[in-house]
Amino acid sequence: MAFESFGEFVKELDAAGELVRISKPLATELEITELADREMKKPGGGKALLIEQPTIAGERSPFPVAINTLGSERRMAMSLRAESVDAVAAELGSLMKAKPPTGFKEALKLLGTALDLRHAKPKAVKFGPCKEVIHRFDGPSMPAAEKDPTLLNLPILKSWPLDGGRFITLPCVVTKDPDTGERNVGMYRIQIYDKQSTGMHWQLQKVAARHGRRYYETGTRMPVAVFLGGDPVFTFCATAPLPDGLDEMLLAGYLRKKSVELVKCETNDLEVPADSDFVIEGYVDPKEPLRPEGPFGDHTGYYTLEEPYPVFHITAITHRKEAIYPATIVGRPPMEDFYIGSASVRLFLPIFRMNFPEIVDLALPAEGVFHNLLFVSIKKSYPMQAYKIMHGLWGMGQMMFTKYIVVVDQDVNVHDTSEVLFRVCANTDPQRDSIFTKGTADVLDHATSEMAVGSKMGIDATHKLPGEGFKRRWPPLIRMDESVKQRIDRLFQQEKRA
Repeated sequence: MAFESFGEFVKELDAAGELVRISKPLATELEITELADREMKKPGGGKALLIEQPTIAGERSPFPVAINTLGSERRMAMSLRAESVDAVAAELGSLMKAKPPTGFKEALKLLGTALDLRHAKPKAVKFGPCKEVIHRFDGPSMPAAEKDPTLLNLPILKSWPLDGGRFITLPCVVTKDPDTGERNVGMYRIQIYDKQSTGMHWQLQKVAARHGRRYYETGTRMPVAVFLGGDPVFTFCATAPLPDGLDEMLLAGYLRKKSVELVKCETNDLEVPADSDFVIEGYVDPKEPLRPEGPFGDHTGYYTLEEPYPVFHITAITHRKEAIYPATIVGRPPMEDFYIGSASVRLFLPIFRMNFPEIVDLALPAEGVFHNLLFVSIKKSYPMQAYKIMHGLWGMGQMMFTKYIVVVDQDVNVHDTSEVLFRVCANTDPQRDSIFTKGTADVLDHATSEMAVGSKMGIDATHKLPGEGFKRRWPPLIRMDESVKQRIDRLFQQEKRA
């Protein structure tokens, strides 16, 4: 059953013992970050926090802030109304296997068809809770007695001391391809400039940036809408590595087992979920010069420095009367985004296996800050198979940003970094078992010599076969006999009972 509001999700977290309410006033400038960072660093991700009295420059905001709501395996599963993310992945995998695809492109096409068929297609409605309060910057607001919401009185965080200002950190940004009309929902940080304008940090390789380039070519204004809150599955879907052209609202409808109700914006023709908590409408003008955006304390653990980006001009802000402002912070791992990214890997693992059936499991360790480091376990059956996997994964969507891929055998738990590092040290000759190549890099990666381009490294930590230049006998791994282990277990269980 779908969540009808973000507030409903917060109440469920509270009832499940997954939420801590903070009644003391906390500043949106740095203080909320410090508390949330301490919580996120606790084992398992800590608890979600509801800041009941956030302050902006000493003034209390009318909206509470919820943070770290997706920052654990349990809360991620709760957001999907599931026992576990693996259970959702298994269901999606079985759906995809109904008609085995012959290749990756066919798998993606099948994914779109499957999502469309399973109560996923969104439907249009005329009104939704997100329009209970409407403030148009170019006309009358509703209701007139309400204090008009602007970017200056929303409890938007300044996360880190050197940040260039306050940033919206969980925005679901809606754009449309001007040629095909296909919708994209992505997540790109938004820096507040003043009450009616922001930066729009859509990186070079993102879908919204591609949409923007088409508007820049024609010189016409680009409509943009940003929504926050609503069903927490929207936030997850905005970060999911879906292929260009596949609507995130289809995935959201499938995961929540209910079609997403979409309502048209007040000042442009884009549609947003009717149950959103906040909607920020506006446009990007391609005739306008780019404006410096940043610095920003990023998921890399370092600040991304000031760079020019488009300006997002606000034409309207609408919201629920009882809206909760959703936020997150990024920085040195582990953070909330680790659990969101891990859920994406689990959910899309069945699709990876369709093209690479030898893959057993994938993991993005927290130390890799989302996508710098990937561990892959495979059922190895022929020489150089690990390199096939490396090259294949580097060519798939956001995997193009992965700097390091380590391939291990099927008996390795890729979620245990210590075990993977043991195999790397034990099973590799550095020169023989490493490969370097060049490719696209994350715009946020400060270590590359040039922005958005860099090198990749693959490490084959699997057992070696004769065809891989290995001339010696491969030794067996030390393991105790299973019968002995069971005997010791029985002996000491009896001793405890005695």
